Amino acid sequence: MNNSFRHGSLSGGKVDLVLSCVDNFEARICVNTACNEENQVWMESGVSENAVSGHIQYIEPGRTACFACIPPLVVASNIDERTLKREGVCAASLPTTMAVVAGFLVQNTLKYLLNFGEVSMYVGYNALQDFFPRQAMMPNDQCDDRFCRQRQKEYQARKAAEAKTEVKVEAAKEEEVVHEDNNWGIGEFHHISNFFTPTIAKTCKLVDESKAEESKTTVGNGLEYAYELPKEAEVEVEVSCLNERL
Repeated sequence: MNNSFRHGSLSGGKVDLVLSCVDNFEARICVNTACNEENQVWMESGVSENAVSGHIQYIEPGRTACFACIPPLVVASNIDERTLKREGVCAASLPTTMAVVAGFLVQNTLKYLLNFGEVSMYVGYNALQDFFPRQAMMPNDQCDDRFCRQRQKEYQARKAAEAKTEVKVEAAKEEEVVHEDNNWGIGEFHHISNFFTPTIAKTCKLVDESKAEESKTTVGNGLEYAYELPKEAEVEVEVSCLNERL
């Protein structure tokens, strides 16, 4: 199995993804151990014994929970799966439930391989209530699989290194750029009077004030003022004329 993961691609290299569609816990544990050992991303799927529920799970060694991190009760209790089955009685089979679970598995696979949407870590299906639980599955640092614990340490080390690199990049961006040569005498002036002559500064100030006055009286398209306030000079003239008449 390990050799198939290493050289199973069309180019003879490592496969991109492994899909598990087995029907017993023992086989799932076998696939889980091999994928953890090879650091291979895979997806696990299954349908319940009564055929009315199922699930899919995305497993990335070290980053997400593997099958052994949160094992089913049968696996956690070390119960022989074969002792639970009665002779002559097979598990229920409902093609519609299997089709729904298979559709979820294929859709999640496409999102992972084609890099679109959000890959689900876990999606369940309850056919009796049409309930679809979806949740994140974090790894267990006390997992029974030693390869899983090893991958977790490697993943944490990578995350720590990436965090340090990001801090260095941000610090480099914040550093002020200093030019050693300034042959043209280029400088920065925070006030207009520091550079212009008094006459030019006064002219610029008058232009700025006129622009500010225009912006106050300008309205958007389709709007107009009901009336305009008279200017101070006009008010003074009207008052003086009124005084003369009196």
